[in-house]
Amino acid sequence: MKISSIESEPQGKKHVVLISSYHNSYTLKLIVFVGNKKSREKKNYIRVVSVRSPSCVGFQPCVVIMQEEESQEDPCCESMEENEPKKGGWDCFCIPIYWFRMLSREMHWSFVFGVVVIYGISQGVGGALAEVGTKYYMKDVQKVQPSEAQVYKGITSIPWIVKPLWGLLTDVLPFFGYRRRPYFIFAGFLGVIAMLLLSLHEDLHLLLALLSLTAGSAGVAIADVTIDACVAQNSISHPSLATDMQSLCAFSYSIGSLFGYFISGIFVHLIGPMGVFGLMTIPAGLITLVGFLLYEPRMPNTSYRQVKQNFVDACKAMWTTLRSEDVWRPCLYMYLSITLSLDIREGMFYWYTDSKGGPSFSQESVGFIFSISSVGALLGAILYQYALKDYAFRNLLFWTQLIYGLSGMLDLVLVMRWNLKFGIADYFFVVIVESIAQMTNRLKWMPMLVLSSKLCPSGIEGTFFALLMSIDNVGLLSASWGGGFVLHILRITRTKFNNIWLAILIRNILRIVPLWLLFLVPRADPNSSILPTESMDSKVAIDTSDTKNVELVSLVQSVDGK
Repeated sequence: MKISSIESEPQGKKHVVLISSYHNSYTLKLIVFVGNKKSREKKNYIRVVSVRSPSCVGFQPCVVIMQEEESQEDPCCESMEENEPKKGGWDCFCIPIYWFRMLSREMHWSFVFGVVVIYGISQGVGGALAEVGTKYYMKDVQKVQPSEAQVYKGITSIPWIVKPLWGLLTDVLPFFGYRRRPYFIFAGFLGVIAMLLLSLHEDLHLLLALLSLTAGSAGVAIADVTIDACVAQNSISHPSLATDMQSLCAFSYSIGSLFGYFISGIFVHLIGPMGVFGLMTIPAGLITLVGFLLYEPRMPNTSYRQVKQNFVDACKAMWTTLRSEDVWRPCLYMYLSITLSLDIREGMFYWYTDSKGGPSFSQESVGFIFSISSVGALLGAILYQYALKDYAFRNLLFWTQLIYGLSGMLDLVLVMRWNLKFGIADYFFVVIVESIAQMTNRLKWMPMLVLSSKLCPSGIEGTFFALLMSIDNVGLLSASWGGGFVLHILRITRTKFNNIWLAILIRNILRIVPLWLLFLVPRADPNSSILPTESMDSKVAIDTSDTKNVELVSLVQSVDGK
């Protein structure tokens, strides 16, 4: 909230303070007491006793410290100070809870809930189950080579590349007067049907299996782009909380991944990869539930004749923004930095589970390794939130990219079995390697997410953010297919891993190359605006007034309106 004016009118020991906000166009009336705060600074202060703001739900009352010439003793206020709990270890433990409450007040609790469901349950828990289940499905059921599995992994990610299409549909093509709810419902049903097909057919042809996996991926992608539209919109309306929103997404995803990987190996061992696909219907069903619960004001008199014009206007606005040097240069860097980080994880997975040349990890061990390593991603998100989020993009990306490249050398130590010479067991060392890889990858990824949210023009923020994410996903596809090509050229198969050390070395060298491309990234910090003023407001003829406050239907909705 940005305050444009504060007026204080003394009424004895009471003060009536009027705070006018030009951002949300409302006025808050605070009844406060003036008292003497017993502290080292000896400053008078104004304590908020009550808030009278029936039109504002998200405002957060706070203690306003003010310097005054005379002190006024107030026993009531002094007793209130004495009764305040002292900060200690419990307060530190409750910091995440306070943070969640702050985000809920600023942007409404329903936004936080939606992010947790989509990022934490669908992409976190569901993504972990899908990744481990798909690895064993391709290896044990379909029996494909690691280079082929790497290529098939890229094919299933194609729905994430066409995210601008989903974003464009959610922005300009409403159904039954709603722009968000139908897409959540459709995405959930698509995921449920795809996962049921994979789980109920034992001898499913590889082509049909790929189509089902791609359809399930499309369901998650559609839900992701819908919630991303809310994130991008709130990043523009609350620029100071842009990093907090990305941290919320990262925290939800990391915690969900931690739990999902923990149970993935156990369930693969107990019910097999096809049974894991059956469990995947639960996250997909929750996406459908979000679609039904999402409260969205219905758009009256929707004219479908304007849909074509809206598409044209949105495409023009995106092209105009993308042509800006402040936009295409960071996009080019993000694509190249991701592409040059070759993905050879399928080859590493086959080596992990090989009984001759590798450590021969069991299914439970693989799940536990991925689970513990996901703590590294969570630590990376915490480190970014509390220590690195205010640093300039270029400086932060330099160090994260450098550490990301150097940390990859630990894989080389592992495959050369040098860790055994130092007395470090394979299981323990793999946990360290995977945790560091996840943490450095998260630290590299989060500033690019914040940068992407800063590049979105108002009016088509959902579509344009999806466009930027699709550019990143094209980079992931290129890295996956590039890694598959390297595995194929070096003749790394299901049973031969003689040259896997060379594949790791090539990957690590290419990870360092983006350091010479950092001139494409602006020197701006996350709290500043990057887009030119004339590009901030697009001229797309889309009515977005109805999505100013997207919230979920609740039994306490009437209480929120008080």
